[in-house]
Amino acid sequence: MQKLSKPATTKNPPEQFTGDVWVDPIATPQDAGQRMVVARVRFAPGARTAWHSHARGQTLHVTSGVALVQSRGGAVVQVRPGETVYCPPGEEHWHGATPDDFMEHLAMLENADDPATTTTWLEHVTDAEYSAR
Repeated sequence: MQKLSKPATTKNPPEQFTGDVWVDPIATPQDAGQRMVVARVRFAPGARTAWHSHARGQTLHVTSGVALVQSRGGAVVQVRPGETVYCPPGEEHWHGATPDDFMEHLAMLENADDPATTTTWLEHVTDAEYSAR
């Protein structure tokens, strides 16, 4: 067993997010056989990810606020505290906070064989896409 030190909170880069988003890593691979990544992610009102996909999918569990989640071509879904949503491998999607409230979720995924290909970042979600609820 190994007790891990708490990594610092980081603010996500504007190339991948609109608005203010903070990440607190919870679990990251500690050896070559481990793939699990878990982070607590906090979104300011109106903040959201860019469109993206994950090689092995992603599970989001909302802990506070209301998340907005959309798969490319689908409807925007509201996810409330205690609810969980799964985005399958390769599915282009975005997630973020409502315009008026902070939102926090746990983001859980597995690294790809090449960790650099775990997440594929795409274009920003437009204001029109974000507002189409």
